[in-house]
Amino acid sequence: MRKKCTFSPCCILRPLGEGSPQTPNHIWQLALRPLYSIRLNRHAQTLRSENSQPATEQKALSAKGFRFAIVASRWNDSIVSRLIDGAHDALKELSADENTFEIFRVPGSFEIPLCALKAAESGKFDAVICLGVIIRGETPHFDYIATETVRGIGEAALKTGVPLLFGVITADNIDQAIDRAGEKLSNKGFEAARAAVELVNLYRKAFTK
Repeated sequence: MRKKCTFSPCCILRPLGEGSPQTPNHIWQLALRPLYSIRLNRHAQTLRSENSQPATEQKALSAKGFRFAIVASRWNDSIVSRLIDGAHDALKELSADENTFEIFRVPGSFEIPLCALKAAESGKFDAVICLGVIIRGETPHFDYIATETVRGIGEAALKTGVPLLFGVITADNIDQAIDRAGEKLSNKGFEAARAAVELVNLYRKAFTK
């Protein structure tokens, strides 16, 4: 005896070949498939909207009254400059005054942590935004530099208690790096600067006596 098929989303997605017999189950599949497709499209649109728009709390953020340091490497300058521009745009968009952020350029990403540490220890800045580009080559050099950069920035943040934002691109090739230095939320500098503003607002609200 043929086993009766129970309805499930899997049935909706099962392809119907040409000349398939139009059984009741097949008719239901044909009728419900457009509805299921609409649900999938709506879900995808919701995810895109959530990923492309800041949360409600972020929309109300302001950089006014805070000071920021931007520590950026000169290596791969054509891309790093775009990260700096992205960070600048984010801070201006969030009402930062022109004289409330300062840019420090270092030779490469390996030198970012120490400069970021000194900026954080100076007491002049509420957050430090670290920007650089490390592109994988044919030797293990990439792994050493990337690992030490991440470790150094993290340790500097823990040591000083000042937010240090990681806006360093680590990419397998130059195309990947360029893709991460685009416009707005496709720019790691823009993203890091927004995160900096979010953190300084959070820390002032939650931890200031």
